[in-house]
Amino acid sequence: MNRPNIMYSTCLCARYQSEPKESHLIVVKRIFRYLKGTPNLGLWYPKDSGFNLTRYSDSDFVGCKLDRKSTTGGCQLLGGKLVSWTSKKQISVSTSTTEAEYVAAGSCCPQVLWMRNQLLGYDLQLTKIPIYCDSTSAIAIANNPVLHSKTKHIEIRYHFIRDHVMNGDIELHFIPTDYQLADLFTKPLDETRFNFLISELGMLNLED
Repeated sequence: MNRPNIMYSTCLCARYQSEPKESHLIVVKRIFRYLKGTPNLGLWYPKDSGFNLTRYSDSDFVGCKLDRKSTTGGCQLLGGKLVSWTSKKQISVSTSTTEAEYVAAGSCCPQVLWMRNQLLGYDLQLTKIPIYCDSTSAIAIANNPVLHSKTKHIEIRYHFIRDHVMNGDIELHFIPTDYQLADLFTKPLDETRFNFLISELGMLNLED
């Protein structure tokens, strides 16, 4: 898929593909109408882009009204240009926004390390790769090497991020929600917010 602007909508519809209802068909038709109305919208990769790697991590909180699970969203930029993105429902129910954001950041970490290893083949050695998160509490947990009782219930796979923060492989930085690019992959947005984010992610009318 080279249309990150419909990532959240298509993933949401895919959750009901085993037992679709008429309401789901209506939503899918709406997605097709949007695609038909924006045939020239796409990602632009200029040749003078750099190789600085950044990641944005975000989560909604209990966004699914059926099982109360949250949705993880993330996007990875190389040289300021979007190269990968994800939208996925979390496998467990988060008990707080902090936990949902921490799980999202933990899920993003392996993807960042994979990209870093790929760049090693081009003699690019990256350290302290920034991951931008809009939760100061989640950042505090990731930077704390001590496992407290309040976080013991979080699956061990997500604590993987702590080791790489301590090793200096990645750094978590706070970013205001208004500038959180991964917001596009976690929840439905109003038109103004939606258009702002796809513009910030580098989606342009390729005919212009």
